[in-house]
Amino acid sequence: MILIAAVWITALLGVGGLALVRVLDETLVATFDEQLANNLNAMINGAELDEVGEVRLLRALGDQRFAEPYSGLYWQISGGGNAPFPSRSLWDRQLEPPPAGSDCRTPCKYQSSQFGGEPLRVIARSVRLPGAPEPFLFQVAQSSRDLDRQLSRTRTILGWSLGVLGLGLIAMAGLQSTYGLAPLRRVSDAIAAIRSGRAQRVEAQFPVEVAPLVTEINELLAHGEAQSEAARRHAGNLAHALKTPMSVLIGEAQGRDDPLARTIDAQVQVMRRHVDHQLARARAAGRRSASSARTPVWPSIEAIVRTVERIHAGKVLIDVAGDRDVAFRGERQDLEEMLGNLIDNAALHGGGRVFITVDGDDASVSIAIEDDGKGIAPEQRSRLFERGERLDTDKPGTGLGLAIVKDVAELYGGRVELADSEDLGGLLVTLTLPRAAATSSAPPDGGGSPRR
Repeated sequence: MILIAAVWITALLGVGGLALVRVLDETLVATFDEQLANNLNAMINGAELDEVGEVRLLRALGDQRFAEPYSGLYWQISGGGNAPFPSRSLWDRQLEPPPAGSDCRTPCKYQSSQFGGEPLRVIARSVRLPGAPEPFLFQVAQSSRDLDRQLSRTRTILGWSLGVLGLGLIAMAGLQSTYGLAPLRRVSDAIAAIRSGRAQRVEAQFPVEVAPLVTEINELLAHGEAQSEAARRHAGNLAHALKTPMSVLIGEAQGRDDPLARTIDAQVQVMRRHVDHQLARARAAGRRSASSARTPVWPSIEAIVRTVERIHAGKVLIDVAGDRDVAFRGERQDLEEMLGNLIDNAALHGGGRVFITVDGDDASVSIAIEDDGKGIAPEQRSRLFERGERLDTDKPGTGLGLAIVKDVAELYGGRVELADSEDLGGLLVTLTLPRAAATSSAPPDGGGSPRR
């Protein structure tokens, strides 16, 4: 908007400036010529023939410069077969006749450079005096240096004036755009605050032109939350509807000891895990679409570590270190779903040592989980994210843990990466998630002490 205004103002002032320059130039030149024409008319009116047929002026022209040599204002009468009759100001010089082909029966005007560094503006007229056998040429000339200085000064003043006016108009357009669009920038900041979890609605007061937009945004947010809540409710109803018949099938299968019953029991367990996976994904998607939650990472890790250490009592040692103050922009239940799968896998498939490192930057939270197990070959790592894929069939499980972690992380705009652990020699799993904005001005404690 500012650029368009600047181009438009510059173009208009440029066109207007050229028009003004032309008008002012024509006005100054016309005034200059009018003064010459007045002197020419005074000469003609005061001229007569003497007894020998030479032209004489009955009265001297009023401007004193005609009597001062080389003053810049001159007159001359020529013709009649006599030598030219000049003003005293010409001294030893003479004015040249008009350019060839000029018809000076009416006043003709032209420029002359016959005096070298003194450009002249000349007006001439051919007049037949009473009793004269042929017309005489009356000429009045004046140095145009003063006229050129006036033209140059006028153009300079006009240029500066239009320049200052243009800058002022562009500055005003810039201020209007800046302050006029400020409410939209505030709307943008409010939406960013909603995305970062610092707000749930656009609450500030806005001008009447922007208020309808804010109302629509808030209604859209409310509509999205209502749809998400409906989706979660339907997912919960589906879970209850499926779990009851599956529990009946498991009960019937456990009451019998034959291959069919064992097959039914195993398949129902897989079905239950798949249902739990899809329900977790649906819950995360619903919460992510309307969530402004802020979940501290460190307390969730500590809670899961305590649970895993109780499950694997005496068999696993878990250390936690890193930034204690980072927070995840999302729901605590989803964070613990992902961390629970990753930490439990490290404890289950490692050799007894697990190391967790928490780190973060301005936009993301990084949680690295290392174990001292056998690790996984690079060509096999992509298989772990496929539903139902397991590389270690000797341990219990359904092969859905990492698939759940990957799905939920991606719903929040995060990712899961696998690599080799340089410290423990096993698998390194790095979970990267969006970071929530800080709630206070206190600097984060990036050097938290390890937790056993």
